[in-house]
Amino acid sequence: MSDLLIKLLIPLAGLVSFAMVFLSIPTILRVAESKNLYDEPNKRTAHKIRIPTLGGLAIFLSFLFTYSLFSDWFSFTQIPFLIPALLIIFSIGIKDDIMVTAPMIKLFGQILAAFIIVGWGDLRITSFHGFFGLEPNYLTSISISVLLFVFILNGFNLIDGVDGLAAITGMVSITSFSVWFYINGNYHIPVFSAALIGALLAFSYFNIFSKRQKIFMGDTGSLLLGFLLAVVAIRFAEFNKPINAAALKYQMNSAPAVVLAVLIVPVIDTLRVFVFRISKGNSPFAADKNHIHHRMLTLGFSHFHISLIIGAINLAFVVLAFSLRNLGTLRLSLLILFLGILCAYLPAFFIARKKKKLLKTKIQNRHNK
Repeated sequence: MSDLLIKLLIPLAGLVSFAMVFLSIPTILRVAESKNLYDEPNKRTAHKIRIPTLGGLAIFLSFLFTYSLFSDWFSFTQIPFLIPALLIIFSIGIKDDIMVTAPMIKLFGQILAAFIIVGWGDLRITSFHGFFGLEPNYLTSISISVLLFVFILNGFNLIDGVDGLAAITGMVSITSFSVWFYINGNYHIPVFSAALIGALLAFSYFNIFSKRQKIFMGDTGSLLLGFLLAVVAIRFAEFNKPINAAALKYQMNSAPAVVLAVLIVPVIDTLRVFVFRISKGNSPFAADKNHIHHRMLTLGFSHFHISLIIGAINLAFVVLAFSLRNLGTLRLSLLILFLGILCAYLPAFFIARKKKKLLKTKIQNRHNK
């Protein structure tokens, strides 16, 4: 098949995936209504009315069908292991969306899914890209790769707190990786990504803009999104190993730092809330309302504006990392982390400033009386 026809598979995969989600969500909403499958608002949620959480079901089915349909055109040895791993992620996600799944069972399922693709599928980190002159042995490679999967999975699950945030962040991240693969003549990942982006675009219409057919992606969608991005992130890092540099049209000499920049939103938010919870003597897995998007809600931003702002910041980090790809893994990683932490604490700074201003106004009003 010619390169042109293979390239045409990219938009076609996106269109098929978009159509499937767009047509299936109304049916899923009717099922959710008939079975009373809603997410009830509580003190931790940002929504005030009951909303179905089965959007992830549409995303999963659409991606699985579209990717399976188009993947035969490419050589990707991990496919036999990717689908069973996704089925495990789907199982623990859909159960948590319908009922409540114990945290340890969810964690076990995530580790099992990661091990299938890492251990049996051999999709793992095999190089530290010269970081301190270290290179992982087989056991270290497996362990770090599984840990990375679980971290990214839960990172996307944690940022899914306002309308559109997980979907927009996911689309920015997967597109960033796909652009690099496309430039280097690898069309498998762009097709893989198009199947996911098409599904997320259709879902976003119902999640962000629809008033009468609103739906959340739930754990099914956020865990699936995190898992697929972990797959592509590791593929990106492995393609950019120093040993492969000569064969690439567009080299990423600081690939691990670039991965950090692409995934900066879930990485920084997860690290931030974990440190905050531990500092307060709480479990790092105890749910609260201290995420970046919660702070921005306090400042008066709408869900859509929060998603757009964070998505734009994510894109700015990607552009910065791509531009400084030759800076070196350690230096670029430190720069990305510093800027990420700075951005993460800006909402807290403005909240403190707002409270101080309100207090000053209150004191002045008392004196005037």
